Order: sequence, then structure tokens, then C-alpha cells
Amino acid sequence: MIGISKLYCGTVEPSDPLRYGRRSKDLPSHLLQFSEDKKPVVVWNVTKACNLRCIHCYASADNRPAENELTTEEGFRLLEDLAQFGCPVVLFSGGEPLVRPDIFDLIAYAVRLGLRAVLSTNGTLIDHALAKELKKLGLSYVGISLDGIGEVHDRFRGSKGCFEKVIQAIENCLRVGLKVGLRFTINKLNAEEIPKVFDFVEEMKIPRLCFYHLVYAGRGTKLMEYDLSHEETRKWVDYIIDRTKELHDKGHKVEVLTVDNHADGPYLYLRMKREGNPRAEEVYQLLLMNGGNNSGVGIGCVSWDGEVHADQFWRHYSFGNVRKRPFSEIWMDTSDPLMAKLKEKKKHVKGRCAKCRFLEVCGGNFRVRAEAATGDTWAPDPACYLTDEEIGIA
Repeated sequence: MIGISKLYCGTVEPSDPLRYGRRSKDLPSHLLQFSEDKKPVVVWNVTKACNLRCIHCYASADNRPAENELTTEEGFRLLEDLAQFGCPVVLFSGGEPLVRPDIFDLIAYAVRLGLRAVLSTNGTLIDHALAKELKKLGLSYVGISLDGIGEVHDRFRGSKGCFEKVIQAIENCLRVGLKVGLRFTINKLNAEEIPKVFDFVEEMKIPRLCFYHLVYAGRGTKLMEYDLSHEETRKWVDYIIDRTKELHDKGHKVEVLTVDNHADGPYLYLRMKREGNPRAEEVYQLLLMNGGNNSGVGIGCVSWDGEVHADQFWRHYSFGNVRKRPFSEIWMDTSDPLMAKLKEKKKHVKGRCAKCRFLEVCGGNFRVRAEAATGDTWAPDPACYLTDEEIGIA
């Protein structure tokens, strides 16, 4: 992820992560992406069940749990292992995690073990009582998916009235003092909603906003033809940068991030250079600390059935199952050829990625997207929108 507000608006300096020794266990949450040890943030899809049917769901969730979901006790053992391994964050996702009957027990146990527990949700189930309970449990953050304003959001979610429920969920979280943010996946069907989403964030005083580039996984594979062109991506990334700066200048210090396209880092740096921004080289140092894509290194995924994946989008390939071996053991086992290569992916990328002057900053971008589009895991990511001149190979 690329912290637009951190980098462009100067809310983070290179000295900030250095002050903590860049150790995952010591860094505050807003600096985790700059850790040196890259202990994995783990997305745990706790259930396949969901009360909605979103057209771009990477997990292809449906209306019932999978038959072989981890039990509560198995979940506790997984969380114990993650804590002992030094994972800084566990992200409870789904499906819709709030439909899992024991979700409060799992969150409470994670917090008790010292893990930062965060929740990724569609927001439709968060009434005031539930928000109050999540706050009481010690949940660190709630990320609510939003695909547009009003009807646009409802169309993506496949259910009328979802947008109103999102508004209620945000209000309920803010009312009890629970940090809440929005997650927006950009594509041709909703890109024009981005200005309205910024207006919405400003109006409701939401503290965090994440823009996800489309990854071709699950039902999202069907949206591949609706991915933005390179020109459209540049246009909207520029808009996101401009509106973020505008909000900060107004005193609304909202944290804005872009996710799942690490070309955004070099693009931001090059823009700052063009603008003569004196902080450009500091930003470059922070981007080097960030390291670009971290699938198989700084982020991992455990599915509802215990299978371990390089990230939440790479569900077609498993490194093992936590029912048979602990996550920590699976994660460090480089006898699997893919895991070994992901640990040093910059040595294996091909084409323009291998020659790019920003490889250390981008990390080769999203391998799973390259594989989905080309059939070759190590081919250039087709979503990279930087020109040959910009990356130094023209």
C-alpha cells in the first residue's frame, strides 16, 4: 500500500520508523508498512458465508459457510501461532466475518494475545450495540467496503439499501470511538464516483480512505475488461493525490492510501520531482523502506479451511494447511518453489519489470495479476502504467 497522505502531505518522515528500529512488533500501526523485518500481516478469511453477493468478490463468497471451516479451537491455535511468530496484525475477513457466530470470541482472543485485530466488513450488520461490543473487545480498526454513492454501491453489492446501512455503520462506529475507514475498489464502473466518495468522507469526517486497484481474482476476474486503462489510472491517481492535499490543507487530516498497484509509489515520487517538491528524496527513502509488493513476505492469507496463501487474492495456490502445520512453519518453508521465489521475487521478474529502475521501490508489483492476465507468474504486471521513459528503459 502507498500512503498518499503520509508521503505527499508529509505526515511521516524517514526518521519516524527509524526511531522504532523498524521492527514490526514495536512500530505503531501507521508505520507498519515501513518495517524492516516484514513480519506478515495475516488476512484470515474466517468464513465463506456472506449476506451479500458482490460482483467483484475476490473470495467468491456465497450465502452459506463452507463445510470445512476452522473451528473455534482451531482458530485459537492459529492466533496463538501468529502471535508467537510476531505477526503484527490479523485482519478478520470473509465472506462477511460478522456472520460467523464465534467472531467476538476470536477477536477477543487475538487482542488478548497482543495482536492488532482489524475487521474487513460490508458494514450492513453494524448496529450501535455491535459497534459498542467491537470497541469493548479492543478491535483496532473497521474497514467498510464502499463502491460508490447510493445506487452505485447497491448495484455492486447486489442488494438495495446497502448504502444506507453503510452510513449507519460508520455513524455507529464513530459514535463509540471506534476507528473506521472506507475501502473502494476502482474500476470503469465506479471511477466517476471517486469525487463523491471524497465529498462523503469530508462530510462524515471519516479518518481513513483506501483506494484498491482491481485484482483479477474470484468474481473480480469477470471485471478484468472493466479495469482502468493506463491513462485513466494516471488521471485518477492524480485526482486522489490532489483531493488528499486539499483535505489536509483544510485541516481534515484524513489518511488516504492506494493499494494493490505499487507503481503508485514511483508515480508519486516522479510527480513530486516534477513539482520541485523538496521532500521528494525523503519520500523515495520511505518508498524503499516500504519495499513494494510483499505477497508471500509481509502479507499472507489463511482461508476458512486453513489453507495458506501468498495473499488474499492467490487462493488457487496453497503452501499448506494450518491443520497440519503451523502457519509460521509453512510461511518460512522455502522448499515450495513458489514460496522460495516470492521471498526474493525481484530476482525472478521478467521483461520491463526486470529492467525497471524502480524495482527496489515497487517489488515487481502484483504477481497474481500478471499470472491471471498472461498465464506467467513472473511476467510484467499489466496494471503498471509507468512509461518506458519513466522507468528508464526507453
